[in-house]
Amino acid sequence: MSRIITRELAQKIAEKLGAVRHPKKNRPHDLYVVYHAGRRVAQFGIRRSSEKDKGHDHVPNSIFLSPHRALLLAQCPMSQSDWLSVLRGRGMI
Repeated sequence: MSRIITRELAQKIAEKLGAVRHPKKNRPHDLYVVYHAGRRVAQFGIRRSSEKDKGHDHVPNSIFLSPHRALLLAQCPMSQSDWLSVLRGRGMI
């Protein structure tokens, strides 16, 4: 099975959502937390390994999107405001 969300795409998602990086010493992942209006909305981990194609297929669930929509978020057709609209539509924010 091919990986939908790679480390590079996960980092693009974190950047686009304005996620704050919380590095954990002696851990294989860095924690990224997304805030909106001063409240934590989502969080996910990104591996620090040197293998760029390692799967990060947990990210879509962590940001409350389908894998396809998470891919669109990483590749630019979907913006942060579109993502917030999805969360508002689900009553999450």
